[in-house]
Amino acid sequence: MADNVLKIQGLKVAYGGIKAVKGIDLEVNKGELITLIGANGAGKTTTLKAITGTLPPCSVDGVISYLGQSLRNAKSFELVERKLAMVPEGRGVFTRMSIHENLLMGAYTRKDKAGINADVEKWYAVFPRLKERASQLAGTLSGGEQQMLAMARALMCHPELLLLDEPSMGLSPIMVEKIFEVIRDVSSQGITILLVEQNAKLALEASHRGYVMDSGAIIMSGNADDMLHDPRIKAAYLGE
Repeated sequence: MADNVLKIQGLKVAYGGIKAVKGIDLEVNKGELITLIGANGAGKTTTLKAITGTLPPCSVDGVISYLGQSLRNAKSFELVERKLAMVPEGRGVFTRMSIHENLLMGAYTRKDKAGINADVEKWYAVFPRLKERASQLAGTLSGGEQQMLAMARALMCHPELLLLDEPSMGLSPIMVEKIFEVIRDVSSQGITILLVEQNAKLALEASHRGYVMDSGAIIMSGNADDMLHDPRIKAAYLGE
């Protein structure tokens, strides 16, 4: 139990009569990179939003524990103080703020000015394009640059758990490669990650374990490498 960063038990989410998530169990242990794959509408993003308390009005049942404590009724803005950060689908950058201001917003719960400045420089080194455009408004960036910024901003709070929702969506192949390079690097630093991703091959190649979600239910889970070579996964998600 001590290694559990996130534990979901019997999670159900329903919008009126529509059951978006149907009683799933899922856990992420310290230092793991776990991927949740599945087709559009499978319930992946709904699951992440249930964790972060950012769902629209709906019925939510089940247990979501983070570092051994329930997230029931937790306010989404409190989660950053508890070092749980999310990069949402669509990036969610502050479009009318500069790149530099966006990064500082990621560290708003911190007081260590020298450490914050050091982290800004660290992520500028990882994403040189951001440094070149530090004073540019985030809304004027390309999709790939916004994804870089959203990831760097989330990491500014030194998260115990990083949630990534479709980080490769809409990006060019070269940008997808860069984003996954950073995901693997962040994971190698010991940061625990739950990744929702439609590119099943890249996600499983980067991950320790995986879960497959279909129509609101977890239909398969296991070691990521084993899943990569599973004929059912190949046929349904890898186009093989």
